[in-house]
Amino acid sequence: MCELDDFEEFSRRQAVSRRTFGTLVLGAGLTVALPRLASAAETNGADVAIATADGTCDAYFVHPAHGTHPGVLIWPDIFGLRPAFKAMATRLAESGYAVLVINPFYRTQKAPTAPEHPDFNDPATRQSLMALAGSLSPATAAVDAKAFISYLDAQPAVDKKHKIGTTGYCMGGPFVFRTAAAFPDRIGAAATFHGGGLVTDKPDSPHLLIPQMKAHYLVAIAESDDKQQPEAKGVLRESFAKVDLPAVVEVYSGTKHGWCPPDSAVYNQTQAELAWKNMLTLFKGSLA
Repeated sequence: MCELDDFEEFSRRQAVSRRTFGTLVLGAGLTVALPRLASAAETNGADVAIATADGTCDAYFVHPAHGTHPGVLIWPDIFGLRPAFKAMATRLAESGYAVLVINPFYRTQKAPTAPEHPDFNDPATRQSLMALAGSLSPATAAVDAKAFISYLDAQPAVDKKHKIGTTGYCMGGPFVFRTAAAFPDRIGAAATFHGGGLVTDKPDSPHLLIPQMKAHYLVAIAESDDKQQPEAKGVLRESFAKVDLPAVVEVYSGTKHGWCPPDSAVYNQTQAELAWKNMLTLFKGSLA
């Protein structure tokens, strides 16, 4: 079953119409300067190519200029690898992490994989992006997670004495779950932001993988998502509690699906900053 099935199930629960999907449009001309710590580390970043069993993935790797640091793997949303995610990766590196953000659609095309200002109200754009999402599956997630973690562990800037963190946005949420389940002894912290399809009624629902994980979790839910699937947060909390796995599952007030990336038309800076702070707290306490 392809990962798109989870995403489409999420969309059905959302009752997403062409009009409401328009809220997922990236902000036209939107430029948001992400806050920078006074103590931000100097960083080095570069576009990289990563060999996988299915081809070569284009990605961006950024890390503090000096020393070794815990690794972090970022799974982007359906709009793919783009400047906003490179900026987010750089900001995380400034806090002391070696960060890899990847193009999840490398099997089909190199980044950019979406128009500069994609709009789901445009049928051709929506069809193209959903086709890209449909090219991914639990099987591709397994191939990719193995390659990306191996890449991080081979980098001189990554301290292998520390566990790796992973984060995912929208459709990237399920990949976080699958990565943490496939590599429980390597993934120490995991965070999802407005993750789609984390709880479904299918036998391969991501939440069913929780017993296989050891990572500590942050699940940041958009208020609009919670209104359409209010039972999901309870299922997640219960699933984490059953295996005594530390997890914070919370709804961020006033947010719409897609609120975290700074180029999103529904970007909520106040709540995005709160989610970022909570992610850093998670990493600080779990990537040891």
